[in-house]
Amino acid sequence: MCIHPVDRHRGSRLGRKARLLTSVTGLFGAAILVVAGVSAVSGTSEGVSRPSVTGVTGVQTPALALSGSDGTASFGASADRERAISRDSQREALEDAADEKLQAAAEAQARERNAALQQLALSAEQHAKKLASNAWGLPLEAGTYRITARFGASSELWAYTHTGLDFAAPAGTPILSVANGEVTSTGYDGSYGNKTVVTLEDGTELWYCHQTAFAVSPGDQVSGGQVIGSVGSTGNSTGPHLHLEVRPGAGDPVDPYSALSVHGLNP
Repeated sequence: MCIHPVDRHRGSRLGRKARLLTSVTGLFGAAILVVAGVSAVSGTSEGVSRPSVTGVTGVQTPALALSGSDGTASFGASADRERAISRDSQREALEDAADEKLQAAAEAQARERNAALQQLALSAEQHAKKLASNAWGLPLEAGTYRITARFGASSELWAYTHTGLDFAAPAGTPILSVANGEVTSTGYDGSYGNKTVVTLEDGTELWYCHQTAFAVSPGDQVSGGQVIGSVGSTGNSTGPHLHLEVRPGAGDPVDPYSALSVHGLNP
C-alpha cells in the first residue's frame, strides 16, 4: 500500500504523543510509589498513634515490624508469669510453715510421751521395790520348826476350833516379823500367853502368841524378817511353839496357811 507524505507526518506525530504519554504515565506511577512509601514511613513513625498498655498510663509501644505484634501480649504474659511465681512462692512458704508446725507438734507430743513413759517406769520401779521390801516371809527360819496344828482344827485343847497355825520349835527360837508393819501391842493375853500384834499397812493384824520374851515395843516400825521375840510356852500351851494368827482389817481370823501361800510361801 502506498503512504502519502501527509500520512507519514501525522503518524510520526502520533508516535511521539504515545511515547510521551508512556513516559508521563511511568513518572506518575513512580511518584505515586514514592509518595506511598513516604506515607508508610511517616504513618509508622508519627501518623499512627501507638496503642497504650492496659494499666500503664502514658506508655505506648511501637508495632513490631517483623512479628506484627505490638508488645502488649508479651508484657502481659511476663506479668502473669511474675504473678504465678509469686503465688507459687507464697504457697510454698505456707506449706513450709505448716510442715514446721506439724513437726514441732509431733516433737512436743513425743517429748510428752517419753516423759509419761519415764514416769510410768519410775512408778513401776518404785512399786516393785515397795512390793519387794514388803514381801512376806515365814515367821521362823526354815528347818527350825514343824507344823503341829492347822486352822479350824477341833480338840479338847481349845474351847472352840483352832484359830491359827502352830509352829512347834525349841524354846528361845527367834520369831521373825512376817511383813513390814507397826507394833500396836505387846503383853500377856490369857490363853494366848505373851502376845505381839503387828499391824500391816492395809490394816491386817498378825498375832504372835505364846512367846517367852519380847524384842519390840508398841509404836516400833518393823520390817519383814526382823526379830520381834522368841518362841515360848506361855498361856494355854502344851509345849514351846508359835501360834500365828492372821486377821484382815483387825477382824476375824483367816487361815494363816492360805495367807502365806498367797504370798508365795510354803509353811
